[in-house]
Amino acid sequence: MNTTSFEELCSRFSNGSSTDLSALLPEGIQQEVGHFNVFNLTDILQPVLEKPTVSCASRAFYKISFLTGSSVAEYPDMSVEISQPTLIFTTPKSPFYWSPTGRQTGQFCVFTAEFLHPARSGVILDELPIFKSPEHPVYSLSDSDIARAQSIFKNMEAEIASNYAYKYDLLRAYTLELIHLGQKLQSTVMLHPNHSAPARTTSLFLELLERQFPLESPQQKVTLRTAKQYADQLAVHINHLNKVLKETTGLTTTELIAGRLLQEARALLRHTNWTIAEIADSLGFSDFAHFAKFFKNETSFSPGAFRNQVKSLNYT
Repeated sequence: MNTTSFEELCSRFSNGSSTDLSALLPEGIQQEVGHFNVFNLTDILQPVLEKPTVSCASRAFYKISFLTGSSVAEYPDMSVEISQPTLIFTTPKSPFYWSPTGRQTGQFCVFTAEFLHPARSGVILDELPIFKSPEHPVYSLSDSDIARAQSIFKNMEAEIASNYAYKYDLLRAYTLELIHLGQKLQSTVMLHPNHSAPARTTSLFLELLERQFPLESPQQKVTLRTAKQYADQLAVHINHLNKVLKETTGLTTTELIAGRLLQEARALLRHTNWTIAEIADSLGFSDFAHFAKFFKNETSFSPGAFRNQVKSLNYT
């Protein structure tokens, strides 16, 4: 199957009569600032594949694609094979061809820069990380992200067919929601673009660890307590996480977790009037005895003795 650009696809869908994409624009959109439309691949792909290729002179649209079939994304410097639900972001500045290799389902939306003009969207399109990243923005989706993308595109399809006077304001919001979903998917790379993969993993682990603290009330609980829980949250194997953290910090995952729990335990014993049982429960220990053993192993003091010593020092 031959590769095809988006403009070729659109031109063929409009009978190849013109490189002007206005034939694909919903009625009334010319009264709006900029252009936007949303398509379902099931509706358009087969008619497109039955018509000859028509080249197009230029590419004026940004495009966000939600693809669920097998295909290949072709860039000047690389090809990306797509075999699971994926979001792809393309711009007028990025040469891109798409080659279906199997049955295709999904949706895509297209829009001009004017559609997301800063005066209407509050963003500068080319300054967004998703559109300025040196990486090609092609992201495989988790089950929850698939459901979210499907919901957004469903809302787009319903809204563009509606008679609501402010529907294009809603469509801008849905477009920005897709952009933010993509930027969350690229956050691992973008947070530390100049650092190695182990450094990024370590940073994400420490961020996840710190996000549980400080504890502000006895009702607040530490929910991530084990190395496996952190590995699952970071979508890495526990052995890989242990290896990376040992290399970058000199400590194992369990040692880093224990050190942060101990730090919080000391702070709570010093600065709150919570009972020791309440502290143990908030820190995720199964009972008072388990917490007392942990604390004594780490400090040589029982929690009660540590608190009494702090009070004595403060008194003197």
